[in-house]
Order: sequence, then structure tokens, then C-alpha cells
Amino acid sequence: MGPHHGAEYRSGCVPLFLCRLPEELDVNTIKTCRYVAAAAIALTVTSAFAAEKALDKGRAPSSEQVGFNIYLPLQNRDALDNDIAALHDSTSSRYQKWLTPDEFKAKYMPSTSLLKEVLAQLAAQGIDVTVAGPQRLHCSGKASAVEAALRTTLHDGSFHNGRKTVMAAQAPTLTGALSQSGAIVSGLSGFVRARSYVHTAPAANPQNRYSTAGPYWFTDLKQAYGWPSYTAYTGKGVTIGILMTGDYNPTDVNAYFTHEKIATPKISTVQINGGAPYDPVGSTETHLDLQQSGGMAPQAKLILYNMPDLSDDSIMAGLSQIVNDNKADVVSMSFGSPEIFYKAEYNDGTDFSYLLKEENDLIAQGTAQGITFIASSGDAGALTAFPPACFDGVPDCGPAIAAVSFPASSPHVVGVGGTNLVTTQTSSTDLNSVYVREQAYADPLEGDIFYGTSSTGQYWGSGGGDSVYFRKPLFQALVNTGNAKYRTVPDVSLHMGGCPQGAITCSADDSSDIVTIGGFNYSVIGTSASAPDFAGLTALAVQRYGRRIGNENYYIYALAALQNLGLAKVYRQGIPGFNGLYSTTNKGYNRVLGNGTVIGKQFLLAPLVPSAGTPQTPSNP
Repeated sequence: MGPHHGAEYRSGCVPLFLCRLPEELDVNTIKTCRYVAAAAIALTVTSAFAAEKALDKGRAPSSEQVGFNIYLPLQNRDALDNDIAALHDSTSSRYQKWLTPDEFKAKYMPSTSLLKEVLAQLAAQGIDVTVAGPQRLHCSGKASAVEAALRTTLHDGSFHNGRKTVMAAQAPTLTGALSQSGAIVSGLSGFVRARSYVHTAPAANPQNRYSTAGPYWFTDLKQAYGWPSYTAYTGKGVTIGILMTGDYNPTDVNAYFTHEKIATPKISTVQINGGAPYDPVGSTETHLDLQQSGGMAPQAKLILYNMPDLSDDSIMAGLSQIVNDNKADVVSMSFGSPEIFYKAEYNDGTDFSYLLKEENDLIAQGTAQGITFIASSGDAGALTAFPPACFDGVPDCGPAIAAVSFPASSPHVVGVGGTNLVTTQTSSTDLNSVYVREQAYADPLEGDIFYGTSSTGQYWGSGGGDSVYFRKPLFQALVNTGNAKYRTVPDVSLHMGGCPQGAITCSADDSSDIVTIGGFNYSVIGTSASAPDFAGLTALAVQRYGRRIGNENYYIYALAALQNLGLAKVYRQGIPGFNGLYSTTNKGYNRVLGNGTVIGKQFLLAPLVPSAGTPQTPSNP
């Protein structure tokens, strides 16, 4: 027992000070954990970067072998938007007649003749194409040839963790067929914008079998949020994709599900560009995503799409693999980047929004194929970003800035926010976990725990706000989003927990979830938990309706409109909260929790099926 420190989360977390959770906790253990937590918060720690700029090491040698990717954008983009709308319109003859990858390719990918011209141009420029997929060309060549072909200068770079990269000192300029096709180049950037959202709570509070505020097992959450009984819906026949960096340890995952007396879901792995190895610290987000989504839909199949990192290049490669495989019905993404990090002022004068738009187009393809994409809305409340100077290590670089995170801000993605949940607790032997209340008050932070900068004024809380890139989608016209002209986030919420290391104060209601990794159970927090939880509920919906759902927001907001008219009770609303800029409302939509937290059976329109009861019983194993 005692603090575990000196470890860094490669996926964006700060070094941890926490208590491991033994199988059962006594009063002395609880007191020790809380004492350790108080001491830990007083310590100064150094962040491990996930979103960061690489250090420029100078011009790349002309003979250095360089790899990069070229993406060929979708054609007939306006027609695709119309198609997606028809596929989600229940009055249309095309409703839910999802496209296959081949059908999508025939309608929206560049022509075969144009692709041949592109390949011929690259060959003439001394660039080898080792992978030629429908959207993505993986290319390699000597630095001198790449510089000439892309009309840029290449520099070697090094990230905080020692990983090497090659960076284009100027934005590539394309010519010939590449320019004609509207191709974009990725993989030559020294900026990793995204980070995962998992954080560890500063201490382990008692298990909810002893406390009203967690930390919670998935079974506790299923009972509290009114999930259907295991005897009714389990996600059988549905496949959930997890897009994340870091492989997983089967022994830990088995131990997690065995604890709640249920079989481990079937898990397979697809390595994206070689993937990233399992690491007892860096794979925490992967374990959380697998364990939460698998717990919520225990008989669904899980596919881990394991990326080497969270760079835009890796994310695009992962999305490309997912939409071309077309195996996952639901995809959970517990990562994101503030949209404004793609703007020119953050990128030495070059606007990189084309990378964000390409990722959005890949998600749009998956949506047309019926895949549902779900993402965490973020954990820094409404103030997710900071001035550009903060990335350059400038002292006192400025206050936090309002921004929403992509991919949750995509109109094709369900953005999931979060709350702190309180349940019943009657005795140390009673596992009953009935819903009592929730709150979404963000914790003010003493410093930047997300990126390790000197930015001030940050919060820990449910991410939300207005996009600066995506216009208000049709489905958001079904509710009042405050006259917003742009996409607002989040759409729905579930439990995320609160009070990370660095919080000024902790509320008695601040709660957490449990993740098993490295042979121990740890207390973790974040919308990195609420997103895979909702992915599990979506898998139950796919099973319930016997078909893919596509962009689930059409369903989510239709139910919200019915609730606003008093014709349904699907979302818990009137939950008090504030995320640094926005407050919750007594009724309807808000930029903290979206349409509210989800009541499982009501969301499935299955109010009469049995409910998930007490954890570790036949209705809720």
C-alpha cells in the first residue's frame, strides 16, 4: 500500500500518485489512501506530453529514407451529404440502406484513371508507393526526392519521449495529378495535437460496495443508469471497434471481468502502422475502453485498432482501416484535440484544417456504411485550449481558451460528456447500486494537468461548446441549442468522475471508475469512460433493432424532441453543473451535458424488459 509514482502516461496523463485498489478495502486502508492523496496533490510534477511539438534537429540528410502518406479526397462531396441525409431519413426509400465500401468507392473515390496518373507522377519523381488503398497511398523515398516532389524542406525532429520524426518545414505544394485530385499529405508533421482523456484520481476512494461515490465497476453503472437485464440484451452479434494507441494485456482484462463474475468478451487486434506495444502505464486508456465497452455489452465482439500514437497521420490510417474493413458496427474514440490547434497561428502560419477535414471525410464514409462513431467530449470543460505561446514553453503563457475537441465536434460523431454519479450504499455486503443523483460541477485546477504548460484558469469537467469548423447539423434543429449557428457539443452524457490530481478542492460527490492493468485495480476518471460506456449501449441498440444505426445523433435528438414535448423520458435533465463557461439547464439541451444522461432501457425504447439489478447477479453479471 502507498503511492505509486514516477510513471508517465504516454497518452497524455500526468505522473500518477494513487492507491491501488485491493480486492476488499478496510477503514484503515481508506484513511491511508486519503492521506496519500492529500500529500500527492501538494507535489509538483512534470506532464508527459501527448499533444506536443517536436524539437527541430535540423535539415534531414538527402539520403535519409522518408515515409509519408497521401490521401485522395472524396469526390462529389455535396452529393455525399445528401446521401447521408437520405440514409437517416425514415421517410426516404433509401433509409438505412447502407453502402458497402465498394459502393462507396464507386460513387465517391477518385477515378481509376486519375489514380493511375497520380501513381505515374510519384514514380517519375522517385517516390515508391508501398500501399495503394482506396483513399490512402503510403509513400517512401529519399529525403531529396521527397523534397523535390512536395516542394518543401525536410527536417529531423524529436518528441519529448525520444520518438523521432521527419517534419516538412513548409507546407507541401503539390503539382500535376496530385494537385488536380486535391490530394493532401500527412505524416510529415512535428505536431501531435490529440491526447487521450483518461486520468487517474489522486486516490482510491472505497469501492462503491462501501461508498456512495464509487469507484464503480461496470455493473454498478449498468444498474444506476437503468440498463436492460443481461437476460434481455447483451450486444450479441454486434462488433465494437476501439480506436486507440497501446496494446492490451489479456491477463488484466480477464481479471477485470472475472471480478464481476462474467466471461471476458472476444477481443481481436488490428495493428495500425505497427501499432504500439502494451505498456502498464501507456495502455491504461486501451484497457479502460475495452473493459467499459465490453462490460456494457458483454457479448459484443471487440476489435482494438491499435495505433502507434495519436498523430493525425495515425488517426487517419486507423479510420481508413476501419471504414475499409467495415467490420465494426460501433467505434469508440476516447481522444481528441481542440479544433483551434489546426489553425495557422498554432502551426507557424500554416492552416492544417485540411487534416481535420480529411479525418471528418473518413468518418463520413463510415457513417454512409452505417457505422456509428462515438467520441469523448473532453475533460477540460469549455476551456480546452490555450495560447500558441504555451506550446513554445513561454512562462506565464496565458489563460485557457474556449474550444471544442475533434472528433467529438464532427457532425458525424456522437460527443459524450460526463457527470459525477452518486448511488445507494446500504452495507459492506450489499452490492446494490441504485441511482441517487448526479452533478457536473467542474473542478478548478491549480495548473495545466493536460499538457504541462504554464497556462492558467483550467478546469476538470465535461467538455462542451461550439465548433468553429462545422455548421449546425440538421439533427440539432430538433432541440434548442441556444441559437447556435455551428455544431455544439456534447450530445449525451454518462458518468465520468472528477477531482484529478491538481484540483483545488474535491467534492464529496466526486467519483471514479475502476480499470485493471498491470495486475492491479486503479481508480480512473474522464469522458474516456463515458464514451465507451455509451458505445456499449449503442451496441445494445444495434442488437435491439437488428441493424446498424449510422449517425446515432438523428435518433438521440429525435428522442430529445419527444422528451421536450412531454412524450418520453429518455434523459435525466436538471442536473446541476458548470464547465468553466457554460451552466446546465433545468430542461432541454445545454453545452455541459448535451441532452442529459441516458436512461438505458428508455433509450432503447424497451421500458418493459427486465432491468439490470444488483451487480454480480444473473441480471447484471
